Amino acid sequence: MAAPPAVPDDPAGAGAGAGAGAGAGAGARDQVLIRARARSRSRARVRAQARARAQVRSRARVRRRRHLHPPAPPLTAPPGQRFEFLNTVLGAGSLVGGLMFYAGVMHSSAYFAYFQIRASALGFGFPQMIIWSLRLVTLPVLVGLALLAVVPRLPDLLVSLRVPHRVTREVRRAGRAVARQYALFVAAGVALMLLWQHIQPYGWAAPLLVATGLVLGQSDAAHPGRPARGLWRRGFPVAAAALFVVWAIALVAGRLGTQDARSLAAHLVRRPAVVVLSTERLSLTGPGMVSETLPGMHYRYRYTGLRLILERDRRYYVVPVGWRARTDPAFVIEDDDTILIQLMPGTQPPQGVEMR
Repeated sequence: MAAPPAVPDDPAGAGAGAGAGAGAGAGARDQVLIRARARSRSRARVRAQARARAQVRSRARVRRRRHLHPPAPPLTAPPGQRFEFLNTVLGAGSLVGGLMFYAGVMHSSAYFAYFQIRASALGFGFPQMIIWSLRLVTLPVLVGLALLAVVPRLPDLLVSLRVPHRVTREVRRAGRAVARQYALFVAAGVALMLLWQHIQPYGWAAPLLVATGLVLGQSDAAHPGRPARGLWRRGFPVAAAALFVVWAIALVAGRLGTQDARSLAAHLVRRPAVVVLSTERLSLTGPGMVSETLPGMHYRYRYTGLRLILERDRRYYVVPVGWRARTDPAFVIEDDDTILIQLMPGTQPPQGVEMR
């Protein structure tokens, strides 16, 4: 039988109803707390993700700032770096000194060969050859050396000058594109060698182009995905490039030496005049020379009309004032007890006229 309905005023029924209501209220409160904790954990996860993304962006900005504006190096380098820097300076100085000596030898050889004089017989030392090589230090050479030093570091220079990143990126891309065409430089140099007779006096451009192509071919920009190669494969092209550079230096130095000698021969009258007084007759003849006899004098014979090319170790290398490169000889006069050498100014331009 079903239980009779509770009477409204029944205490037992009222207690049971109150208990059921309290249980339902407690369950609702638990659900609210659970949902509140879930929302709190969700908001905490969102905040944590936001902080992580902010940290990632901050690290990216720091890396980008360090890339665009690298930190200044420390004022004092460690001992290892100082030794490496000193070793690099000494190596570069030795290389430059050797190249300058070689350039001086080639220049002086071509210069004196124009006057039929062997430069090796003059006994020039290392300092004299270095001084002779300074003739090659001209404005085009200085500009070329400056470009050679700046071009590989051009992107870093643009960054230090606060040039926009887009421009720097384009410069890097252009440099890599040029480096990948290293074979064209080599081919152009070989083609100019085949046309050797037609490119004079600019024959030095042929070995210089070949050397440039060989050096570019060893750069990382020419082969970005290539693994490191052995010493032979990398060293042989670099050694060949060095030989081509030496050849180019020899061509330029020889050309300048001959050019300087021709300029001197074209203005012999401006060179110091040499008067030779001798106790005995000398076999000195040439265009523009004058031979005189001085009776009753200790030095009976006088020769004028000579111009000085070089004086070294009491030897005077002279040529007649009307000297011609193809037919006339140069004279070597040694100063001894039977000869007196007088040096006088050459023909001077009128006052106020600049010598060229």
